[in-house]
Amino acid sequence: MSLGLNPLSMLLRLWIVACFWLRGLLGTSQLSYVTCGSVIKLLNTLHNVRLHSHDVKYGSGSGQQSVTGVTEADDSNSYWRIRGKSDIVCERGNVVKCGDTIRLTHINTGRNLHSHHFTSPLSGNQEVSAFGEEGEGDSLDNWTVVCSGTYWERLNPVRFKHTSTEAMLSITGEQYGRPINGQLEVHGMQYSNQYNSWKVMEGIFMKPMDMSRAGIDAHIEL
Repeated sequence: MSLGLNPLSMLLRLWIVACFWLRGLLGTSQLSYVTCGSVIKLLNTLHNVRLHSHDVKYGSGSGQQSVTGVTEADDSNSYWRIRGKSDIVCERGNVVKCGDTIRLTHINTGRNLHSHHFTSPLSGNQEVSAFGEEGEGDSLDNWTVVCSGTYWERLNPVRFKHTSTEAMLSITGEQYGRPINGQLEVHGMQYSNQYNSWKVMEGIFMKPMDMSRAGIDAHIEL
Protein backbone atom coordinates (compact mmCIF):
# COMPACT_ATOMS: atom_id res chain seq x y z
CA MET A 1 0.00 0.00 0.00
CA SER A 2 1.54 3.26 -1.09
CA LEU A 3 0.59 6.31 0.95
CA GLY A 4 0.54 9.91 -0.28
CA LEU A 5 3.68 11.97 0.00
CA ASN A 6 4.13 13.88 3.23
CA PRO A 7 6.37 16.99 3.44
CA LEU A 8 9.34 14.93 4.64
CA SER A 9 9.04 12.58 1.67
CA MET A 10 8.87 15.53 -0.74
CA LEU A 11 11.99 17.02 0.86
CA LEU A 12 13.78 13.68 0.55
CA ARG A 13 12.98 13.54 -3.15
CA LEU A 14 14.34 17.05 -3.72
CA TRP A 15 17.53 16.12 -1.88
CA ILE A 16 17.95 12.97 -3.94
CA VAL A 17 17.61 14.88 -7.22
CA ALA A 18 20.27 17.34 -6.02
CA CYS A 19 22.50 14.51 -4.84
CA PHE A 20 22.47 12.68 -8.17
CA TRP A 21 23.20 15.97 -9.96
CA LEU A 22 26.19 16.61 -7.71
CA ARG A 23 27.39 13.04 -8.15
CA GLY A 24 27.48 13.59 -11.89
CA LEU A 25 29.67 16.67 -11.40
CA LEU A 26 32.01 15.31 -8.74
CA GLY A 27 32.24 11.59 -9.46
CA THR A 28 31.31 8.54 -7.41
CA SER A 29 34.48 7.83 -5.37
CA GLN A 30 33.24 10.06 -2.56
CA LEU A 31 30.00 8.10 -2.24
CA SER A 32 31.33 4.59 -1.90
CA TYR A 33 30.60 3.94 1.79
CA VAL A 34 27.45 3.77 3.90
CA THR A 35 27.34 5.99 6.99
CA CYS A 36 25.16 6.46 10.06
CA GLY A 37 22.40 9.00 9.61
CA SER A 38 22.00 8.18 5.92
CA VAL A 39 18.47 7.58 4.61
CA ILE A 40 18.44 4.71 2.14
CA LYS A 41 16.40 2.22 0.15
CA LEU A 42 17.48 -1.43 0.18
CA LEU A 43 16.99 -3.73 -2.81
CA ASN A 44 16.70 -7.50 -2.52
CA THR A 45 19.00 -8.51 -5.36
CA LEU A 46 17.23 -11.78 -6.22
CA HIS A 47 13.64 -10.52 -6.42
CA ASN A 48 14.44 -6.92 -7.39
CA VAL A 49 12.13 -5.42 -4.74
CA ARG A 50 12.79 -2.74 -2.14
CA LEU A 51 12.39 -3.16 1.61
CA HIS A 52 9.13 -1.44 2.52
CA SER A 53 6.76 -0.81 5.39
CA HIS A 54 3.50 1.04 5.98
CA ASP A 55 0.85 1.49 8.65
CA VAL A 56 -0.73 -1.91 7.91
CA LYS A 57 -0.57 -4.50 10.69
CA TYR A 58 -0.23 -8.26 10.42
CA GLY A 59 -3.52 -10.08 10.88
CA SER A 60 -1.72 -12.91 12.70
CA GLY A 61 1.49 -13.48 14.62
CA SER A 62 2.62 -10.39 16.53
CA GLY A 63 0.00 -8.06 15.02
CA GLN A 64 2.76 -5.48 14.60
CA GLN A 65 3.33 -3.25 11.55
CA SER A 66 4.04 -5.34 8.46
CA VAL A 67 7.25 -5.24 6.41
CA THR A 68 7.15 -6.19 2.72
CA GLY A 69 9.01 -5.94 -0.57
CA VAL A 70 7.72 -3.68 -3.36
CA THR A 71 8.67 -3.29 -7.00
CA GLU A 72 8.01 0.48 -7.19
CA ALA A 73 11.30 2.39 -7.06
CA ASP A 74 9.64 5.70 -6.12
CA ASP A 75 7.51 4.55 -3.16
CA SER A 76 8.17 6.91 -0.22
CA ASN A 77 7.44 4.09 2.25
CA SER A 78 10.73 2.40 1.33
CA TYR A 79 13.07 4.88 3.07
CA TRP A 80 14.99 3.74 6.17
CA ARG A 81 17.41 5.69 8.38
CA ILE A 82 20.61 4.01 9.56
CA ARG A 83 21.09 4.35 13.32
CA GLY A 84 23.21 2.78 16.05
CA LYS A 85 22.03 -0.28 17.96
CA SER A 86 19.69 0.10 20.94
CA ASP A 87 21.05 2.51 23.60
CA ILE A 88 24.06 3.39 21.43
CA VAL A 89 24.31 6.60 19.39
CA CYS A 90 26.00 6.21 16.03
CA GLU A 91 27.24 9.70 15.15
CA ARG A 92 26.05 11.02 11.82
CA GLY A 93 28.75 10.34 9.25
CA ASN A 94 30.35 7.38 11.04
CA VAL A 95 31.23 4.78 8.42
CA VAL A 96 29.43 1.49 9.06
CA LYS A 97 31.84 -1.44 9.29
CA CYS A 98 31.19 -5.03 8.34
CA GLY A 99 30.12 -6.68 11.59
CA ASP A 100 28.62 -3.52 13.10
CA THR A 101 25.20 -3.68 14.74
CA ILE A 102 22.67 -1.10 13.53
CA ARG A 103 18.98 -0.24 13.56
CA LEU A 104 16.95 0.64 10.48
CA THR A 105 14.19 3.14 11.30
CA HIS A 106 11.30 3.52 8.88
CA ILE A 107 11.08 7.18 7.91
CA ASN A 108 7.31 7.54 7.46
CA THR A 109 6.16 5.67 10.59
CA GLY A 110 9.14 5.98 12.97
CA ARG A 111 9.22 2.23 13.69
CA ASN A 112 12.32 0.04 13.61
CA LEU A 113 12.97 -3.07 11.53
CA HIS A 114 12.37 -5.85 14.06
CA SER A 115 12.16 -9.62 14.37
CA HIS A 116 11.23 -12.25 16.97
CA HIS A 117 10.10 -15.87 17.20
CA PHE A 118 6.65 -15.35 15.71
CA THR A 119 5.92 -17.23 12.48
CA SER A 120 5.60 -15.25 9.26
CA PRO A 121 2.11 -15.46 7.69
CA LEU A 122 2.92 -16.86 4.21
CA SER A 123 6.15 -18.87 4.24
CA GLY A 124 6.17 -20.02 7.87
CA ASN A 125 9.62 -18.56 8.41
CA GLN A 126 10.47 -16.02 11.13
CA GLU A 127 8.28 -12.90 11.14
CA VAL A 128 9.89 -9.52 10.41
CA SER A 129 7.92 -6.46 11.49
CA ALA A 130 8.33 -2.77 12.27
CA PHE A 131 8.18 -1.95 15.98
CA GLY A 132 8.45 0.91 18.45
CA GLU A 133 7.39 4.54 18.55
CA GLU A 134 9.33 7.56 17.27
CA GLY A 135 12.40 5.42 16.63
CA GLU A 136 12.54 3.73 20.04
CA GLY A 137 11.73 0.04 20.42
CA ASP A 138 13.81 -2.66 22.11
CA SER A 139 16.85 -4.91 21.66
CA LEU A 140 15.02 -6.98 19.03
CA ASP A 141 15.49 -4.04 16.63
CA ASN A 142 19.23 -4.76 16.28
CA TRP A 143 20.74 -6.15 13.06
CA THR A 144 24.35 -7.04 12.25
CA VAL A 145 25.73 -5.96 8.87
CA VAL A 146 27.31 -9.03 7.23
CA CYS A 147 29.73 -8.22 4.43
CA SER A 148 33.27 -8.89 3.24
CA GLY A 149 36.09 -6.42 3.71
CA THR A 150 36.24 -3.67 6.32
CA TYR A 151 33.38 -1.29 5.50
CA TRP A 152 29.83 -1.47 4.15
CA GLU A 153 30.26 -0.41 0.52
CA ARG A 154 27.30 0.85 -1.47
CA LEU A 155 28.11 -1.10 -4.61
CA ASN A 156 28.44 -4.47 -2.86
CA PRO A 157 25.54 -6.63 -1.63
CA VAL A 158 25.35 -7.28 2.11
CA ARG A 159 23.25 -9.35 4.48
CA PHE A 160 21.50 -8.37 7.69
CA LYS A 161 21.55 -10.88 10.56
CA HIS A 162 19.10 -10.38 13.40
CA THR A 163 21.34 -10.02 16.44
CA SER A 164 19.11 -11.88 18.91
CA THR A 165 17.83 -14.77 16.77
CA GLU A 166 20.57 -14.91 14.09
CA ALA A 167 17.96 -15.02 11.32
CA MET A 168 18.88 -13.43 8.00
CA LEU A 169 16.60 -10.75 6.50
CA SER A 170 15.17 -12.55 3.46
CA ILE A 171 12.58 -12.68 0.68
CA THR A 172 11.63 -15.97 -1.00
CA GLY A 173 8.88 -14.67 -3.28
CA GLU A 174 5.55 -15.26 -1.50
CA GLN A 175 3.01 -12.58 -2.46
CA TYR A 176 0.27 -11.02 -0.35
CA GLY A 177 -3.31 -10.49 -1.49
CA ARG A 178 -5.52 -7.61 -0.43
CA PRO A 179 -5.07 -5.03 1.03
CA ILE A 180 -1.38 -5.13 -0.04
CA ASN A 181 -1.83 -7.10 -3.24
CA GLY A 182 1.39 -8.04 -5.03
CA GLN A 183 3.77 -7.08 -2.24
CA LEU A 184 6.24 -9.78 -1.18
CA GLU A 185 6.67 -11.23 2.28
CA VAL A 186 9.86 -10.27 4.15
CA HIS A 187 10.97 -12.76 6.80
CA GLY A 188 13.97 -14.25 8.59
CA MET A 189 15.83 -17.41 7.58
CA GLN A 190 18.46 -19.23 9.60
CA TYR A 191 21.12 -19.54 6.89
CA SER A 192 22.79 -17.44 4.22
CA ASN A 193 21.65 -17.86 0.63
CA GLN A 194 20.56 -15.91 -2.44
CA TYR A 195 17.30 -14.85 -0.74
CA ASN A 196 19.03 -12.60 1.80
CA SER A 197 21.27 -10.47 -0.41
CA TRP A 198 20.60 -6.69 -0.24
CA LYS A 199 22.07 -3.69 -2.01
CA VAL A 200 21.81 0.04 -1.26
CA MET A 201 19.88 2.01 -3.87
CA GLU A 202 18.40 5.53 -3.67
CA GLY A 203 18.94 7.74 -0.64
CA ILE A 204 20.60 10.63 1.14
CA PHE A 205 24.15 9.67 2.08
CA MET A 206 25.97 11.48 4.88
CA LYS A 207 29.58 12.48 4.31
CA PRO A 208 32.03 10.27 6.24
CA MET A 209 32.97 12.10 9.43
CA ASP A 210 36.46 10.76 10.13
CA MET A 211 38.47 10.78 6.93
CA SER A 212 41.80 9.78 8.47
CA ARG A 213 40.39 6.71 10.25
CA ALA A 214 38.24 5.53 7.37
CA GLY A 215 40.77 6.30 4.65
CA ILE A 216 38.10 7.99 2.54
CA ASP A 217 38.21 11.27 0.63
CA ALA A 218 34.81 12.93 0.68
CA HIS A 219 33.84 16.59 0.40
CA ILE A 220 30.10 16.67 -0.10
CA GLU A 221 27.15 15.60 2.04
CA LEU A 222 24.67 13.31 0.32
